Amino acid sequence: MTKPGELQIDLLRHGEAQGGNCLRGRTDDPLTEDGWSQMEQAVGQQQSWNQIISSPARRCADFATSHANQRDIPLGLDSDLWEMDFGNWEGQTISDLIQSEPDTLSRFWQNPMIQIPPGGEPFAEFRQRVLNGWQQLLQKHESGRLLVIAHGGPIRLILAEVLDIPMENLLRLELPHAALSRIRISRDANGTLYPSLVFHNRSRLE
Repeated sequence: MTKPGELQIDLLRHGEAQGGNCLRGRTDDPLTEDGWSQMEQAVGQQQSWNQIISSPARRCADFATSHANQRDIPLGLDSDLWEMDFGNWEGQTISDLIQSEPDTLSRFWQNPMIQIPPGGEPFAEFRQRVLNGWQQLLQKHESGRLLVIAHGGPIRLILAEVLDIPMENLLRLELPHAALSRIRISRDANGTLYPSLVFHNRSRLE
């Protein structure tokens, strides 16, 4: 149960997308049937959210729209929740890039804050965009229960912000398809926020 004045945010990564296992930032592939089932299983029969907030990407927004309509829950789309733009690497598999650009890919995995995918979004801009959206969400919602449907990158950034995880350790946060994480935020009389991680990588809400 959420206490009065407390904000609970469930972060849900999208399920498996069509097009296979590739770098998919702005590439707007829909969910596979398995991906849809993964997300249905993750949310279960929960109807207690006050609002659903989703990335506009189809692999997030299609399910968010369907679930919001079925449960009669207000839905908002937030472009700040888009995945990182991988530029020329969009739609390519890691195997492809190991063959074509092994050195650049290696530098990116070692330090994505410095090595930008060719033609892609600088990590600092990606992080700033996501965290700006996160702060706006916290300013708008002081209490209640929210379901946020997004991508691996933005969810990791939000979790890192909450847990004060250094950016160089960001990829240590495992986040499979349709993984659920819950954050609870309380405020004191001065408006200071006290966030905590309730659980991470749960596959289903009871």
